[in-house]
Amino acid sequence: MIETDILIIGAGPTGLFAVFEAGLLKLKCHILDALPQAGGQLSELYPKKPIYDIPGFPEVLAGDLVDNLMEQIKQFEPGFTLGERAETIDKQEDGSFIVTSNEGTQFHAKVIAIAGGLGSFEPRKPLIDGINFYENKGIKYFIKDPEEFRDKRVVIAGGGDSALDWSIFLTDVASEVTLIHRRNEFRGALDSVEKVQELKDAGKIRMITPAEVVGLNGAEHIESIVIEENGATRTIETDYFIPLFGLTPKLGPIGNWGLEIEKNAIKVNNALDYQTNIPGIFAIGDVNTYPGKLKLILCGFHEATLMCQAAYQIINPGKRYVLKYTTVSGVDGFDGTRKEAPKAVVKAIV
Repeated sequence: MIETDILIIGAGPTGLFAVFEAGLLKLKCHILDALPQAGGQLSELYPKKPIYDIPGFPEVLAGDLVDNLMEQIKQFEPGFTLGERAETIDKQEDGSFIVTSNEGTQFHAKVIAIAGGLGSFEPRKPLIDGINFYENKGIKYFIKDPEEFRDKRVVIAGGGDSALDWSIFLTDVASEVTLIHRRNEFRGALDSVEKVQELKDAGKIRMITPAEVVGLNGAEHIESIVIEENGATRTIETDYFIPLFGLTPKLGPIGNWGLEIEKNAIKVNNALDYQTNIPGIFAIGDVNTYPGKLKLILCGFHEATLMCQAAYQIINPGKRYVLKYTTVSGVDGFDGTRKEAPKAVVKAIV
């Protein structure tokens, strides 16, 4: 059982920033996310795409924003459980909650903050006969541990950032990397496309375009794939097939928790603290809805700040918290570190 003050469901930018705001209030957080890494859509879908509407950053890459948020919360030592989905929730007599993941991991928290973006992301699976049989038998929709592919033959399908980036990365891990895309044009970051072109020219990546994977072969584990290219089919031997076609957002099991749902989003009280219809459960970021809602990262940061103030009152009933600006109070981390502005020097001018 993992004990924490606030269980944050969702490791996107809103969930990560909530750790910082909670830390200022001396509240401990643990983050649960179905994706294998922190960052939500920013890490999984467009890590190299620039974002232009983050205050103080005229332009910042999505992946760099995640890195900055992770650095910002490091001193508050949040716990992370990644690659697991929140499945069930049980409210206890004392008002706290026990959340169980799809892997059976249990979390005991005084407050729940659902920051799941557009919901739990599920991979877009190609329509290939028998694909379900090969899941975890050579087919991977996410790459959690690149070492799994050490000295193996890998086929990646897709034309976005994830397909390009992993093709580049795995050239130093796998014995053979093949990238298949149904078009000659790729929609990823230009530097990634150019890098793949360099690796293709150097013979380190085999590129097959335009082509599509239409069949899978193997008794107990995938042994080869069938591709369709220029109207003809041929077979390629491989140890792994990794289709990276993006993610489909779904509210998932959270939709069965008794929360008030409207258009696949969780209704909250935006007049006060973004609490749901269940006391002690909040929803912040793109997963929530209220009159005038805007699905922007900066709005999620604001919602996370007010949520943490309300969570403090739930966790510390009757205790008054006096808001102090970090420019005045500094920031004390749970790891013993302290950040503060240099103190003014009092000196007479003669």
